Amino acid sequence: MKKVVTFGEIMLRLASPGYLRFSQSTQLEATFGGGEANVAVSLANYGIPASFVSRLPKNDIGDWAIQNLRKYNVQTQDILRGGERVGIYFLETGAVARASKVVYDRAGSAIADIQPGMLDWEAIFKDANWFHWTGITPALSEGAAATCLEGIKIANKLGVTVSTDLNFRKNLWKYGKTAAEVMPELVAGCDVILGNEEDAEKVFHIQPEGVDVTAGHVEAAAYESVCRQLVKRFPRAKKVIITLRGSINANHNTWAGTLFNGEEIFFSPQYDITHIVDRVGGGDSFMGGLICGLLTYPDDDQQALNFAVAASCLKHTIYGDFNLVTVDEVKNLMKGDGSGRVSR
Repeated sequence: MKKVVTFGEIMLRLASPGYLRFSQSTQLEATFGGGEANVAVSLANYGIPASFVSRLPKNDIGDWAIQNLRKYNVQTQDILRGGERVGIYFLETGAVARASKVVYDRAGSAIADIQPGMLDWEAIFKDANWFHWTGITPALSEGAAATCLEGIKIANKLGVTVSTDLNFRKNLWKYGKTAAEVMPELVAGCDVILGNEEDAEKVFHIQPEGVDVTAGHVEAAAYESVCRQLVKRFPRAKKVIITLRGSINANHNTWAGTLFNGEEIFFSPQYDITHIVDRVGGGDSFMGGLICGLLTYPDDDQQALNFAVAASCLKHTIYGDFNLVTVDEVKNLMKGDGSGRVSR
């Protein structure tokens, strides 16, 4: 089986325990996470060869990050070593009406200093059939954006499928260019585009009609116009997928998705997630499930979408960025087994 390559930043995640606020915490729980790394872990967990490409300093913290990826069978041979530091993000988990909070400390991280020409993309894509990146990477620096574009162009030349999660993060775009200026050229090289209710609007000024995500219920059909507008703007895209999160409160969300393949629109079942353990990485777990679904069910977009939604629904029950579920667990939920009974 050919491998999936993902490119981006892995960060040290420092979270206050339970539902404690930062000001209450006397300790922080350390794990690792980051959009593209999270996707790679999901895929490796499903038995799909996955290679994570990044740049990490040659020190104990960089080694620690790589060891965490290897623990989940992610290939790390194409991670560059160099730079000064590993990026960090701090997480305070919200509850009920209090939202979760993320504080970034990633300025000057090793990957922010990456430049085109540092990675041998043709060698990296040997034996690969898929390349995934997110909108977080080009937000880090001009060099990261240019390196990402370099990878996309070579993947296009080699016939490697390219996917993106638009993942707009307004607090990261600080180097003098906006997402609206940078992202269109990168997204133009993508075959699969994933976004949520904000990404298309914030980056491309594309809006759905009649949607109130704070109402706790999101009408999937309202996003068909968003999908069609994205395909019209980026004609290379064969599939556009929108994740649909209805936020009742910090612990209770509805979760679904819709997929447009240029001809038909598909809607997933909607899950009611009433006791969220950790929603960070939820979108990444959807992307990992989607890539697995599209590779597993290449002629059945409905099944691929349903797999992605079920996989990411389960992620909300798992602490940390990584989605540590099995294919069988996802399939059982797709069949309607959400009882949570003990498996003996």
